[in-house]
Amino acid sequence: MAEPQLSIRSAKARRLAQDLARRTGLPMNKLVERALQHYDAELNAAKNAAPIDAVWDLAAAGRQNVAANATSAHDDLYDADGLPK
Repeated sequence: MAEPQLSIRSAKARRLAQDLARRTGLPMNKLVERALQHYDAELNAAKNAAPIDAVWDLAAAGRQNVAANATSAHDDLYDADGLPK
């Protein structure tokens, strides 16, 4: 059974696909598959990277209001043995 055909209605996309097919020796359908897979992977990577980037952006924004010599040791809350005062 033959696979369904993909119709490329963009002259620019067709030229790019034909040029890459000539340069790589791959058929245009394989080039389109690879390009779509690559684009899908890029979108997934960007989607997965965004939440942590947002966290780091929030942390940096919050840090702007902290004094330069501030620490997070909290020594004033604990005694010499590490127990709460």
